[in-house]
Amino acid sequence: MSNQENSFVGFEYMEVPAKRSMESMYVDSYRSFGWVFEGPSAREESGDTVKLRFKRERRLRGQAELTRLQRQFESCAREIEALERSRTTAASIAAFTIGLTGTALLGGAVFAYLNGLLPMMVSLAVPGFLGWIIPYFSYQKLRQRREKQLSPLIEQKYDEIYTLCEQGCRLLTA
Repeated sequence: MSNQENSFVGFEYMEVPAKRSMESMYVDSYRSFGWVFEGPSAREESGDTVKLRFKRERRLRGQAELTRLQRQFESCAREIEALERSRTTAASIAAFTIGLTGTALLGGAVFAYLNGLLPMMVSLAVPGFLGWIIPYFSYQKLRQRREKQLSPLIEQKYDEIYTLCEQGCRLLTA
């Protein structure tokens, strides 16, 4: 055996929580910063998130710069996750509000019917039923509009991530 085969290599370890939909991006990107993917942590897998385990040599050339690039990557990844979540937030709030208003109007229609106020019952029931029908269509419309607004921002963040990964790869191969 040669002397290099017996030499000690120290590693540092890291666990990263990630959404399952972004797991591949995290695995591919962290490789650019010197990390080796060890696999998902089986005990931490639950629902939509998984913990990813990585390791890398403690003594890398340019480790400070790699760490800086890695922090920028993590920031961009969090921004992408936030933008993805915000696609449906406003649409959900609007749909719930319309549905709740429709429910209140139908409740008023029931009380009007019980008190014998038939014209008032009809005037409350029609918008109440519409308040149960319209949320689906308003949700779809608002979500599509929001996706159209966010798609360029998300693509811009992905481009930024690719640039950071390229810089990290150049540091590792230099």
